[in-house]
Amino acid sequence: MGTAIAFYAISAFILGFAVLVITTKDTVHSVLFLVLDFLFVAALYVLLGAQFLAAIQILVYAGGIVVLYLFVVMLVNLKRPPEAHSDPHRKTKLGFGLAAAVLAELALLAVRSSDMPVRPIVAAAAVPVTGNTEVVGWMLYTSYLIPFEIASMLLLVAMIGAIVLAKREL
Repeated sequence: MGTAIAFYAISAFILGFAVLVITTKDTVHSVLFLVLDFLFVAALYVLLGAQFLAAIQILVYAGGIVVLYLFVVMLVNLKRPPEAHSDPHRKTKLGFGLAAAVLAELALLAVRSSDMPVRPIVAAAAVPVTGNTEVVGWMLYTSYLIPFEIASMLLLVAMIGAIVLAKREL
């Protein structure tokens, strides 16, 4: 009973801070509410018995990502008016077409995967380690190696894109 009450209380705080993140006018306050939201998500992970995910949530999101957001907020001048003209080289129709193609692909994958039988990826007896962190590491580098590598490639592409966008024309 106490666990259910704690779960619902933490969930209410998460939803409340998420609403405050998107409704607050001040950008710095919005980022601070985001930090509180991430901390309550970590508390929810602890309540659910996933201490490794809680530690990663605090280190990566509440630590690194929010600091990055604060640097962007403080470095970008948010008080200036928006630009009066739009870029003539922007290919809006191509972007919408590509987005529609990706959504159609995802819908097709969802329909096709619903027909496939569900089977366990790794049986519990096949995992030679015990403990939360060890099981996550074992699964990450055995059963989920390809999605892990795809995620790392996406992060690399995003980093290269950020460098290209940040590069100033001389």
